[in-house]
Amino acid sequence: MIVSVKPAYLDREQTAAFVAVSESTLLSLVRQGEFPKPRQLSKQRTAWLLREVEEWCEGRPVSGLPPPPNAGQRRANQAAGH
Repeated sequence: MIVSVKPAYLDREQTAAFVAVSESTLLSLVRQGEFPKPRQLSKQRTAWLLREVEEWCEGRPVSGLPPPPNAGQRRANQAAGH
């Protein structure tokens, strides 16, 4: 039997990818109090509770504008690793 397990926590990289922002934007949102704070999992490890991240996502306002045609594409300097 295959059991699919939904993660309870997401690390910083996973959380940023989940909400489609950069890690620096994620941390900025946390510092500004606009995004849930991570939970302390151990002495040196923090992560975001998936349920809280999903609730934050669901609470975002609906946009009347479609995403631009280049949404999701990396800029040339990012793609080249600069």
